[in-house]
Amino acid sequence: MAISAAQTRLLLKKIARRRILVIGDVMLDHYLWGDATRISPEAPVPVVDIQRDSYTAGGAGNVALNLASLGAACTVAGFIGRDDAGRRLARILEEKGIGRLPTPGRAATIVKTRVLVQHQQLCRLDRESPPAAYRVDPRRIDALLGPAIRAADAVILSDYAKGLLDDALVDRVAALCRSAGRFLALDPKPRGSLHFSGLDLITPNRREAAQLAGVELSPHAPFPAAEICARLHARYGTRNVVITLSEDGLLLSREGRVLRQIPTAAREVFDVSGAGDTSIAGLVLALAAGADLETAAHFANAAAGVVVGKLGTATVTPAELLAHVGQRS
Repeated sequence: MAISAAQTRLLLKKIARRRILVIGDVMLDHYLWGDATRISPEAPVPVVDIQRDSYTAGGAGNVALNLASLGAACTVAGFIGRDDAGRRLARILEEKGIGRLPTPGRAATIVKTRVLVQHQQLCRLDRESPPAAYRVDPRRIDALLGPAIRAADAVILSDYAKGLLDDALVDRVAALCRSAGRFLALDPKPRGSLHFSGLDLITPNRREAAQLAGVELSPHAPFPAAEICARLHARYGTRNVVITLSEDGLLLSREGRVLRQIPTAAREVFDVSGAGDTSIAGLVLALAAGADLETAAHFANAAAGVVVGKLGTATVTPAELLAHVGQRS
């Protein structure tokens, strides 16, 4: 059964007292909006007449935006460069009341520029430094992150495989969280070959879950949920796994056993950009507010259902969430 408006309202009240630390790859999302009515005489490509630019925080920054939009107090730890993109990104976070804990380095701020023509993405342009430029010296981790972990109710590791989250940092953050009794969640990216164990929650999508489990998916076969969940628990010892299945909703697992699958809450899917960020934000907030895993998953599913109905990297407000839940009740 889907979450009720009364349950949602109660969770939102509790969430307003939660403090969440996000650690991960922070980036600036840049959108170029325009139209294309002709082909270039120089090459067989469309000529895009740019009408406007827009900017928002992406990656771990978008997780933080979702947390703040739902009413939580949030701090984000990640690299923000000393460049125009970094200054713009810092202003976006500051305007939303999000605390910043910059990690050291002299690299370029990570920027993803998306070109949209008549609300359809034409291409994406990425600006970033090599992964080693974003890594934190292991000797600095405790001093940099220890106080913030102890001050938080929960910690989210947001991995976009850009370099900040390496084995040393994840291992030390996990140890600090265990010592402080803090809930620790990870949104993983398997292509980064990140090793981890004993976390409270991971939230891979269908493809990421299969890669982490070492299972090859067949395009014509059902998703092997039981095998993948059992392997994930055996390999990583994660207590809870929530696998995002796109239009098929969420798959819940605890201690390697499949609990159930929750159907999608989306009315219509316009853009899935950032939906995973919304899901992990909603899950961790609800769990930190005292919800059980199934209720937290329904809460996160409803929040993501609002976000995929928007274009571009987006967030959901309590009012939008309550209206969405009310329509589905």
